[in-house]
Amino acid sequence: MTFKIVAEAKPNTFAFETAALVKPSGFREYDARWWFGHPASAQPPELNLVGVQALGMGLGTLIRRLGVGPGIVTGHDFRSYSLSIKLALVSGLMATGAKVKDIGLALSPMAYFAQFALDVPSVAMVTASHNENGWTGVKMGAQRPLTFGPEEMASLRDIVLGGDFDLTGGGSYEFVPDFRQTYVDDLVASGTISRKLKVVAACGNGTAGAFAPEVLERIGCEVIPLDVELDHTFPRYNPNPEDMKMLHAIRDKVLETGADVGLGFDGDGDRCGVVDNEGNEIFADKVGVMLARDISSQHSGSTFVVDVKSTGLFNTDDVLRANDAKTDYWKTGHSYIKRRVAELGAIAGFEKSGHFFFNPPIGRGYDDGLVTAIAVCRMLDRNPETSMADLYRDLPLTFGTPTMSPHCDDDKKYGVVERVVADFQVLKQRGEVFAGQKIVDLVTVNGVRVVAEDGTWGLVRASSNKPELVVVVESPVSAERRRQMFEGVDAVLRRSPDVGPYNQTF
Repeated sequence: MTFKIVAEAKPNTFAFETAALVKPSGFREYDARWWFGHPASAQPPELNLVGVQALGMGLGTLIRRLGVGPGIVTGHDFRSYSLSIKLALVSGLMATGAKVKDIGLALSPMAYFAQFALDVPSVAMVTASHNENGWTGVKMGAQRPLTFGPEEMASLRDIVLGGDFDLTGGGSYEFVPDFRQTYVDDLVASGTISRKLKVVAACGNGTAGAFAPEVLERIGCEVIPLDVELDHTFPRYNPNPEDMKMLHAIRDKVLETGADVGLGFDGDGDRCGVVDNEGNEIFADKVGVMLARDISSQHSGSTFVVDVKSTGLFNTDDVLRANDAKTDYWKTGHSYIKRRVAELGAIAGFEKSGHFFFNPPIGRGYDDGLVTAIAVCRMLDRNPETSMADLYRDLPLTFGTPTMSPHCDDDKKYGVVERVVADFQVLKQRGEVFAGQKIVDLVTVNGVRVVAEDGTWGLVRASSNKPELVVVVESPVSAERRRQMFEGVDAVLRRSPDVGPYNQTF
């Protein structure tokens, strides 16, 4: 079968209905994201339904060539167009002989769980995660609990854009009824907590609203719902627990109700954000340090994996050292951390974005915001006389920033980062002073993390799923040193005219 694959097509035309629109930049490092279109936006679409069908054909072809069985789980998030995208994807998968099990409306971790519960090797979850309305995408894997990395995504891109499909036919489709309840029952199977916790469950009107309140209630929490009604217009803010607007809303509800903790979930439920009982918005890397302390106190000698955006406390915290914990800093991205956790046999992995990965006995190795929420509640349960704010205060003080993302086009961002890395390498080689001090280390496993003599650091990397760069800064010394490092990093960035304004700063 010959498919005409195009990178551009104008909506409401014959060409748009008859060609497969698949913009190449939608194949990201570890999943796929495209702008599908939105009535309020003039931005042209990067994908159409024929293109989604071609994507399904490409995915089914790749899985066959990887030597994986034909079984694949699929589900979709709560957006106005996600069901139609999933069905177009399914039609393409079936054309390659795939045996599709459809779990319906789902969270991404519910689809990962289905790979285990239904004994199916592969997954294709239709979701744009926390991206704004108008975006769509697919998170894919063929080796549970892992999802695709750069090699698989490059192979998928080449198959789809080249129209190189193995259309053997013989596929099948089965809808799995009531799978939501199977997933929820599994989450709460470890029993209830003893401590009576009052918990704000914030879902930003995303898919997690259909799951989080019930799960938290069933483990014994008093739940205060916040924006849990499913509404794919996202009327208040984007369901993104890294977004300060969502964190501020959780803070306000916690303070209004006297809750013990606020928990926020992103659009597809694989991330969790935390606000303490005093309204402090705790960045996820600091939550990771608290959880690492708790886990390593029960499992001495634990290994943890964290991404390069995360706090330096994982290396310097006295409690983690006393518990003989070891930490490996690795590339940002849910697929990268998930894979690294599996490779090292780590008990957990943490990302500053709020993706947390727990191996047995806590989880199955994939990222699940609800498993994270339960872990936070159990940590509080094990410390019945201590508040979330007390646990936060007990951490050594550092001065960090939220994740800040200046705009940079997809076809420019990696080149900009390469230039920034080179600039910092020259500065270090010359022994020049940068942001008030000499550079003592450059971590280049993922972009560049520049470290000063006093431990203050700044990170620049390319976003893996949006046309943006990512900037994070932390100082163990002072807010002023944090500001100095940010201004220094920003000055290096501004040498490139392709770098636009930030989505948020501090």
